[in-house]
Amino acid sequence: MCRRSCRDEGHVSRLLFILRARELGFTIDEIRGLLELVDSGAQTCAEVKERTERHLADVRAKIADLRRIEKMLAATAAQCSGDRVPECPVLAALAS
Repeated sequence: MCRRSCRDEGHVSRLLFILRARELGFTIDEIRGLLELVDSGAQTCAEVKERTERHLADVRAKIADLRRIEKMLAATAAQCSGDRVPECPVLAALAS
């Protein structure tokens, strides 16, 4: 009786793991690597922490890039009058 329901619970648990990992921005390959650690039964907290810290460094780099992009876009948009004129500072900045 438990065979099917336990297997179903295992699948649900695995899918929730994948969903949570995706919500945290882990790539499919990173998730696969984490699942391989879990499946082997030989994972250590140190291995998981190292992978998580690597991912965190990537996230922080993306945040820094997004902040830089935000500043550039804000500065460019501020130069634009929004009038119906053919000269557009946004397009000029993109073309240069």
